[in-house]
Amino acid sequence: MDPLFNCPIEKMRIAGLSEAAVKAFQRAYEKIKDGAYELIEESSIDTIDEVKKYDNLDVPNNEELESVINKSVVIKLNGGLGTSMGLNTTKSLLEVREGLTFLDVIAKQVMHIRKDHHNDLKFLLMNSFSTTDETREFLLKYPQLGEPREIELLQNRIPKIDANTFEAIAYSESLDLEWCPPGHGDIYATLLGTGALDKLVDSGVHYAFVSNSDNLGATFDFNLLSEFINSGSSFMMEVTRRTDADIKGGHLAKDSQSGNLLLREVAQCPDKDLKEFQDVSKYRYFNTNNIWLRLDRLRDLMQDSGGFIDLPLIVNRKHVNPVDSDSTKVIQIEVAMGAAIQCFKDSTVIEVPRSRFSPVKNCEDLFALRSDAYQLGEKFQVQLIPERSNVPPTVKLNDEVYKNYQSFENVTNLGIPSLKNCQSIHVNGPFRFSSDIEFEGSVSITNKDTFIKEIPPRRYKDKKVVLAE
Repeated sequence: MDPLFNCPIEKMRIAGLSEAAVKAFQRAYEKIKDGAYELIEESSIDTIDEVKKYDNLDVPNNEELESVINKSVVIKLNGGLGTSMGLNTTKSLLEVREGLTFLDVIAKQVMHIRKDHHNDLKFLLMNSFSTTDETREFLLKYPQLGEPREIELLQNRIPKIDANTFEAIAYSESLDLEWCPPGHGDIYATLLGTGALDKLVDSGVHYAFVSNSDNLGATFDFNLLSEFINSGSSFMMEVTRRTDADIKGGHLAKDSQSGNLLLREVAQCPDKDLKEFQDVSKYRYFNTNNIWLRLDRLRDLMQDSGGFIDLPLIVNRKHVNPVDSDSTKVIQIEVAMGAAIQCFKDSTVIEVPRSRFSPVKNCEDLFALRSDAYQLGEKFQVQLIPERSNVPPTVKLNDEVYKNYQSFENVTNLGIPSLKNCQSIHVNGPFRFSSDIEFEGSVSITNKDTFIKEIPPRRYKDKKVVLAE
């Protein structure tokens, strides 16, 4: 093998990745190699008790709106596959409601704003090497958005590192497995390296709203845009209250020395501090990954730092082939987009309703989203119905039956039960559902057999139902 390929930095250059991507990786790699990266210990951070709430924001006037829409861009992170649901296709191309996919809904939202306000709201998608082809083909149905290549930010890739030698891993069985995505924190290097950052700023676009494509609660919100502009902040993060369901997710905190806001992910937490990390009453807020950015200040920051943004590292120790535990152990370096909150001294946060955080990570989430607990508004906003008061139903489906998307489709092909008045539904065993079923309150249903059973169409309220032979 060419010895240059042993060096991760040179391997990236040979592969044709941008200098911005190379610089970002080089800084991370040197820290990992030198053992200079640090976990975030409990003793180094302070809690945050209260933050400004969305409900207290001023409503902007129409004149103000019209003047800033064409200075704004919506960026959707679209690099994920539906692997957690047993799929190897672009997740955002899954149908969510009324024959529309995630990307259909997003595209229609952007076009509606443009039409309604007679303004050119910019739109970009950050695709990965895994999603670019399918996404480009799909977007041909929306020529109004622009040529697919022109609205694409192609996420970088980085080498996996041999955990013993710290060289770039070589894996002849699959060259693709020698590489990994660097996490959604790569958006900063991607914006700079593709030239998109310069293009946007130089054309007068200074405000960016960035969110995940699988979170349809994350809409371009004028109240939040107005708040962001009026705050004078360079970086604004939407946060919401943690619940017991969020104990594994990262939380917002404050550096006890600098006073800067920061995020602590579970991978950055020492084992000895895990109990405090999981305390949702102590660390009340988590990042929705809905981020507002001042692009001109981002560019200044990256230029001043030598072409990268100094993000804290997330170190994942895995095998080069994830399904082969005998394959070589590797280090995969990731950075999180929200971690940039600590890079701007004027960063701010705002507490938003839980409804702005409705990601689809599994079939349980999709089950809820396709139900009548949600509605598609006239502005193509997928949101909880008013009767739910921003509280989604809790859905627990047996993993053995419903984790795989194809199996999920087979048992919901007649429809999804009514969940509009359902607090929680817990399903054990294989069932076939229909839209003629109503779940209300807290319902548990169990099938003790291994074959699929039909649920009789009726109203089930606060019941435990067991179907057996």
